[in-house]
Amino acid sequence: MAEERSRRVFLSTSAALSAAALSSATLAPSAGAEESGERLTPQRPDAELRAILREIDEHRIEATVRRLAAFGTRHTLSSQTDPVRGIGAARDWILAEMTKSAERSGGRMTVEAQSYLQQPAPPRIPVATTITNVVATLRGSTPERVYVVSGHYDSRCSDPLDATKDAPGADDDASGVAVAMELARVLATRRPAATIVFAAVAGEEQGLFGARHMATLFKTAGTNVQAMFTNDIVGSSRADDGTRDPRTIRLFAEGVPTSETPAQADIRRAVGGENDSPSRQLARFVRSVADNEATGMTVRVIHRRDRYLRGGDHIPFLEQGYPAARFTEPHEDYAHQHQDVRVENGKRFGDLPEFCDFPFIARVARVNAATMWSLATAPGTPEDVRIRTNRLTNETDLVWRRGTDPDLAGYEVVWRETTAADWTHVVRVGDTTEAKVDLSKDNVFFGVRAVGKNGHRGPVAFPTPLS
Repeated sequence: MAEERSRRVFLSTSAALSAAALSSATLAPSAGAEESGERLTPQRPDAELRAILREIDEHRIEATVRRLAAFGTRHTLSSQTDPVRGIGAARDWILAEMTKSAERSGGRMTVEAQSYLQQPAPPRIPVATTITNVVATLRGSTPERVYVVSGHYDSRCSDPLDATKDAPGADDDASGVAVAMELARVLATRRPAATIVFAAVAGEEQGLFGARHMATLFKTAGTNVQAMFTNDIVGSSRADDGTRDPRTIRLFAEGVPTSETPAQADIRRAVGGENDSPSRQLARFVRSVADNEATGMTVRVIHRRDRYLRGGDHIPFLEQGYPAARFTEPHEDYAHQHQDVRVENGKRFGDLPEFCDFPFIARVARVNAATMWSLATAPGTPEDVRIRTNRLTNETDLVWRRGTDPDLAGYEVVWRETTAADWTHVVRVGDTTEAKVDLSKDNVFFGVRAVGKNGHRGPVAFPTPLS
């Protein structure tokens, strides 16, 4: 009986009353509930999200990839004035297409060419160069929360400084730009609660310059970016050995935060949390809303910031302390990225559209759409989530700050064994800012997430100690 009792969950009186007041349609117990909380299940796509996913158009995505490849090269150092070839022509075309999407938004979406002059940064920026991001912003009804999705529209061939040779960049990264542009088109007519930013950035191949400029602008303005996803090399399901994995997308998410301070590192070492960074919570959220039959995809989370010793446009956001992660195809074919277009010993090299898998890119777009829409229509990540440590006890007291989302219904405590990769149990605590759980903080990991009146759950926040 002692062991049974140690796994029961108790709520504070105020939490219990608040939980009772919540809509039963939103928070009704599921089958198989345990004394230690219900088994946590994925969030199913509702009718509106399913309609959004049906609007993702494979043929439009293919047309976008082919059009971007047709600019010949989109190297960051290529011509910015030639109307048909080079990065300037690609920039102008993306801006025009994003503007067409914005025209359908009733004024809620705006588009800008976000330019700055990058001073020489050897070896890959040898001369002062204008770098321009194309940014479409869909304002939410509560715009203080922002979510960003991007791809990079610059490309390169074998020599990273060759700005004249053909560099069609179909997979790397016209595919990611096509995802961001298709989401902008489909979501332009919708009304999210939070703000969504769709970006095509430049300067990635030369050193993540465009994304770093955008992240710095957000940080300087005090923008509350609660998630950023880059889609980089999401164009093919084919590996270099010819095998295919058309139903899997990798999601790279760091553990120890890039921006972690020494003081934060001391706390992490004391309480655990190497697998509980904000980016890891984002990855778990993506799996809960986008790994299903509606997207047709499995999301394979990789516990690493990026591929081995490599990087992408999410890293500048991580440097600024924003949660961020990277979508990438399941197996890369290195003959078709960062290669001169050529035939060698009968084998074709080059990042050409014919090596892309357009139905695959459309499914990746659905994963992104499910993620961005679910984030933008759920309450934000809870803030200032803490575990009280002012007395030794085998119970766990959690406290947090109440969010300001007008559609907030309440909160849930989630927990898992320390060896589990994902949250396994959920306890519904209602519209409160504290909960007492009769499980030891020494033995399991806890988190808190917000629930909207529409039943949508937001990402989990991992608690820190409160003495």
